[in-house]
Amino acid sequence: MARRLPSAPPVLPGFSHVRVLGSGGFADVFLYEQNMPRRQVAVKVMLSEVVNDQVRQMFQAEANLMAQLSAHPSILTVFQASVSADGRPYLVMELCSSSLSERYRRDRIPVADVLRIGVKIGSAVETAHRQGVLHRDLKPSNILMTAYGHPVLSDFGIAASLSESEPQEVVGMSIPWSAPEVLLDETNGTIESEVWSLGATVYSLLAGRSPFEVLGGDKNGASDLIGRIDKAKLVPTGRTDVPPTLERLLARSMSRRPEQRQASVLEFVRELQQVESELGAAQTPIEVAVDDWALATVADLEDKTRLRGVTPVQASR
Repeated sequence: MARRLPSAPPVLPGFSHVRVLGSGGFADVFLYEQNMPRRQVAVKVMLSEVVNDQVRQMFQAEANLMAQLSAHPSILTVFQASVSADGRPYLVMELCSSSLSERYRRDRIPVADVLRIGVKIGSAVETAHRQGVLHRDLKPSNILMTAYGHPVLSDFGIAASLSESEPQEVVGMSIPWSAPEVLLDETNGTIESEVWSLGATVYSLLAGRSPFEVLGGDKNGASDLIGRIDKAKLVPTGRTDVPPTLERLLARSMSRRPEQRQASVLEFVRELQQVESELGAAQTPIEVAVDDWALATVADLEDKTRLRGVTPVQASR
């Protein structure tokens, strides 16, 4: 099926359009130059033909969530959100590169780099969970890279509150990185399903393909993938430089039964750190926000965060 052409960029006061950056099912992303302060930014604009009450609410929720969470060094920064003169909601965001989503398919990313990305993005996901938010669309293409080479998590467009109890339709779900219980409508998403998706993402960055994808085959349609994900017979990454401990922790994160996975993203990330140590690399710091009252002294911080199971917050990226 032919890809659609990007929509016309909206006229935004204080911004000058430069070029299109990408297109998706619900929005286009454009490069703009902000006049003051002068900088280049990415602007995500909803398509006029898909703007209805549900999509508008999703977009507003994404803007609010990312604004609340983007102080985290591994979450994409949102500068502002509004509605253009022609009625299309838009987000003004930090300009980052989507090169990782192409790189992992093309190149063999060093294990140490993948572990670093996993710890940083996992820290972002754990922070969102502590704010009561599920991302619900963890996958390689939602990991962007800043100009300084730092990974940041983007696209909270189908995020949901951990406290939601009423069934909702998940719009835009990405099958290859979705947990089996989500694909089979057993749940709208849980911490355990986020562990599954994060494990699937780390696996993909190592293997150069999604976990249940068949390379060189024609059996990668939606029903084929869902069938294999449901069986949960994960094969190893196929890389000789991936240690067995890493293969095992990834397999555990993608267990068919949620209770057999790591109990939290924090547990998953700490296991990644252990692999870093096993390989003789410095552990990537876990960056999870702590309460202001815990920052009085270094000693207090260490004591209180150890009791709460939180690693002290690190300096910004």
